[in-house]
Amino acid sequence: MTLLYHVDGALVDRADATVHVDDRGFRYGDAAFETCRAYGGEVFLWDRHLDRLEATCAVLGMAEAIPGDLRARVDETLEANGLSEAYVRVSVTRGIQPGTLTPAEDVDPTVVVYVKPLPSGGTDGDPVWDGPATVQSVETRRIPDDALPAGAKTHNYLNGILARLGLHGSGAADESLMCDTDGYVAEGATSNVFFVDRGTLKTPERGTILPGITRGAVLEAAERIGVPAEVGRYTIDDVRGSTEAFLTNTTWEIRPIGRLDGAAIGGGPVTDRLREAYDELVDRRCYET
Repeated sequence: MTLLYHVDGALVDRADATVHVDDRGFRYGDAAFETCRAYGGEVFLWDRHLDRLEATCAVLGMAEAIPGDLRARVDETLEANGLSEAYVRVSVTRGIQPGTLTPAEDVDPTVVVYVKPLPSGGTDGDPVWDGPATVQSVETRRIPDDALPAGAKTHNYLNGILARLGLHGSGAADESLMCDTDGYVAEGATSNVFFVDRGTLKTPERGTILPGITRGAVLEAAERIGVPAEVGRYTIDDVRGSTEAFLTNTTWEIRPIGRLDGAAIGGGPVTDRLREAYDELVDRRCYET
């Protein structure tokens, strides 16, 4: 399948979708991005993704970089590729500037939208993953918020890359699990983590984690269906000894943790209820409109 990407206002073949080597997104990771999912041609929770993209651009000092027609560009890209069920990534870089670390005040952003097909979602859909995740805790620590804003979703993913490199030699692990600098569980390289302890859903508090859009939707679903939930500081042993555990991100949605550091966990009744509630939300937002 030949895909078309949207680069700076124009649809181009994927093979021709390039950015300049002097683009600051390439040189320094000086860029913001969002990963979204389209279900039935509708971008799920788009407003929340846009809010976070705007917040990241504000942190980077380029609050005005997001084009007003960004959603139209996403819709155009989906339509041009004939995709209604898709992974959607939107990137906004500071653009081409001289090769100095200090950014210029004037911003001429590079804006890219790219997509790829995914299975349908909702109550009649299929997950993108083949089975529960095998997770390994790693030595890489999550960068603290006072060093690098945890809520900013930028192109600089070195922390996550190092966490994934920590999986080498650990077998066929799907995800790494990082702790903060105090040794408490933070998040996966590309996911948030939840676990169930005596019927209560628990997840690390904000501060050293990227507060995922799916994470927020799961906490809202828990409140809606009456699952007690709390945020706090937890150890690897807390997760490893839990009765249920799962990961969340936009692509995986809710994925049970089959094993953590070799210890079997898996999903369970709470995970199943939350998955059902999440799928029903997708139905309401995307398939029943």
